[in-house]
Amino acid sequence: MAARSDKTAAHISPLSSAPSGESSRGARRRWAITASGLIIVLAGAAVYHNSLNGPFIFDDINSIPGSPTIRSLWPIWPALSPQTAGGLAVQDRPIVNLSLAVNYAIGELDVRGYHIFNLVVHLLAALTLFGVIRRTLQLAVMPEHVVLSSLPLAFVAALIWTVHPLNTEAVTYIIQRTESLMALFYLLTLYCVIRAAAAPGPLPWYLAAVVACALGAGCKEAMVTAPVIILLYDRVFLSRSFKEVFARRWPLYVGLAATWGLLAALVLPLSGRAELPPEYEYWTATRSYAYMQFEAVVRYLGLCFWPYTLVMDYGELSVGEVALSVPQAIVIGLLLAGTIWGLCRRPRVGFLGVWFFGILAPSSSVIPLVLQQAAEKRMYLPLAAVVLGVVISAYVLGRRLLDRLGLVQGRRKVVGRLVALAVALALGVVTVRRNCDYRSEMSIWDDTITKKPDNARAWINRGNAFASMGRYDQAIRDLDRAIEIKPDSSEAHSNRGAAYASKRNADKAIGDLDKAIKLKPDYAKAYNNRAVAHFLRGDYGASWADVRKCQDLGGRVNPDFLANLIRASRGQ
Repeated sequence: MAARSDKTAAHISPLSSAPSGESSRGARRRWAITASGLIIVLAGAAVYHNSLNGPFIFDDINSIPGSPTIRSLWPIWPALSPQTAGGLAVQDRPIVNLSLAVNYAIGELDVRGYHIFNLVVHLLAALTLFGVIRRTLQLAVMPEHVVLSSLPLAFVAALIWTVHPLNTEAVTYIIQRTESLMALFYLLTLYCVIRAAAAPGPLPWYLAAVVACALGAGCKEAMVTAPVIILLYDRVFLSRSFKEVFARRWPLYVGLAATWGLLAALVLPLSGRAELPPEYEYWTATRSYAYMQFEAVVRYLGLCFWPYTLVMDYGELSVGEVALSVPQAIVIGLLLAGTIWGLCRRPRVGFLGVWFFGILAPSSSVIPLVLQQAAEKRMYLPLAAVVLGVVISAYVLGRRLLDRLGLVQGRRKVVGRLVALAVALALGVVTVRRNCDYRSEMSIWDDTITKKPDNARAWINRGNAFASMGRYDQAIRDLDRAIEIKPDSSEAHSNRGAAYASKRNADKAIGDLDKAIKLKPDYAKAYNNRAVAHFLRGDYGASWADVRKCQDLGGRVNPDFLANLIRASRGQ
């Protein structure tokens, strides 16, 4: 399997380039590429056809219907300044917020437009991945039999990635377009670099790569790894040494590195995703989070092969010490060691490990993201490395096995197509079923509680869903359970207080809301809820005091309640 040597510039040229006299063969190949791309798009649309009517859930609510910054496209600055949007999912991510503003301009809060946008982004990412893999497998550093099979291998890998259920969170959960948009620009950056390497005039491709990288930085912080990963790709697949890399393409890497400045301007000072609440001691939280990531990454890998226990929300980082999971740490250690060995001995294989661990590193290492100890959306791009590694391995092993069995070429193709179809079909069915869990707030939180019954946030959010339906007794029971799991949850106490107020039990409501405010003195929503409870008791002075405090903290007071409070105060 040693790569063929080539001492000319053809080192970066596809071996499969047809001579000009073979126009019919080139036309057939172009048709095959187009047909492959069309099948990928149709497959992706088919498996996500039942995701288009899912409601806004969880972080969607603050970032879309609750956001004032998406309500107009001009002047554009508010849409590009989402720090005031009230939702951490879009904070410091202006391109994502701008995309939400475009959705709002087209259809306001019609949820289908937001889902269609997410699906289009996913399909564009799938087509770009298809192009990246196909062109990479055609490079002269690849074995000849891989070059000759580059189109079907790229097609199968991109198809499986497109329909894989591990990607549902990034596609079906609207606000997680932060992940899919970043991934699209990440892949476009790499695609432009590949095209530039073979172009006689590479400057336009260099500029396109830098623009794509900058746009990705405006979507999610994980884009910080793109310049480094692409530099390694260049060294492994396009150049013989780092000296050659910089001699040929130093303007490109200067431009890509400049996007780090843009990213720093967006995320510094630290945003709410990275700040630790007062009860978290930094080094303890860092160690605990790092320990949890061994288990999380091993779970992600398991879901690549058996994606039947997907979870939307794994909950917050636990306060205090967390024991290191030794078996999972050994697995990750061996994989990291294998990646390093691969880079030294088999760099094309080792690069898959770099892609996987490198893209996961910003969110799944030592930086304590306390609001999400684990998230399956983070596997959106790393999954491509796993899928491609499995597809290439299956191809190599299958080729050897079929050689021993003596199957003719035609039958080999039939066997390969049937296996690929069966895998894609099985994964697609699971994806369709997973989309059903997102059909309502209640269904997704039911699913999350079933799989993570110790997740206080899941109980809080299902309680909120019950309350929104007027089922206050069920809401209180769920919030009781949340408080059992996390007694210091100001949100659970505030929401239970609101539920008691809705039942017109002012005394219990005020007791819960006093507790919520004691736990979090700057909690605007709790002051608003307590204002309602004081109103129910006829204590209008206390109600006005809480209204003013809520407004001072930047909270929103219901206009109908405010009108009732004004009338009642005048009548008094």
